[in-house]
Amino acid sequence: MTDRLSPESSPTAKPSLPPRPAVELQRRGELRVEKFLDAATEVFNEKGYQAARLSDIVKRAGGSMATLYRAFGDKVGLVHALMERSIDNFGRSLDELAQSTLPPEQALEEAAYLMVEEILTPSRIACHRVVISEGMRLPELRDWFQAHGIEPMEARLSRYFRRETDAGRLYLEDPERSAHLFYMMVIGGVILRSTNGRMSPDDIPRAKQQARLAVRLFVAGALPRS
Repeated sequence: MTDRLSPESSPTAKPSLPPRPAVELQRRGELRVEKFLDAATEVFNEKGYQAARLSDIVKRAGGSMATLYRAFGDKVGLVHALMERSIDNFGRSLDELAQSTLPPEQALEEAAYLMVEEILTPSRIACHRVVISEGMRLPELRDWFQAHGIEPMEARLSRYFRRETDAGRLYLEDPERSAHLFYMMVIGGVILRSTNGRMSPDDIPRAKQQARLAVRLFVAGALPRS
């Protein structure tokens, strides 16, 4: 996770990328798109973004170069699509958190487990590697991921913290910064280690244990004082 932008940043200033070409809506087209994304994930993780070739992705996924271009436009479009899919998947943990009626310590622990599972998917690892390794060369892609993937998730978690604080179940003076700190405690190290190859999907059980400890430490400082 990258450093969050300042609260003063205007929400209307979010960076954008050119829209991806419309994908055929037939079921066959949808399956083909998923195959391209899965193949791109493998190739990006094996070779890195710079060395990855679209021809390698097409060969692994099947189909044709024309279909890939029609669906994604180019290699940046492929990464964009990977980011969109991962952002949607990560958001499910926050959907469940927002609907949870469990005490915060239990609800946050369950959400943290889902977050860790998504962060350690090959697709998300590929996204983080591209953002970190290519961020200086492709700032528009890096900034898009920050604006549409990181900041909205912090905002959603901060709304949960504010709700629980208003209900007297938590006490957080600054829900926005608390959301950022929560993410850093729960998944910050996982992102770093998975990006540099020291963690993989096989390490999900260990990452969940770490997430559980992080949640307990966070909640210990966030429960209302009697």
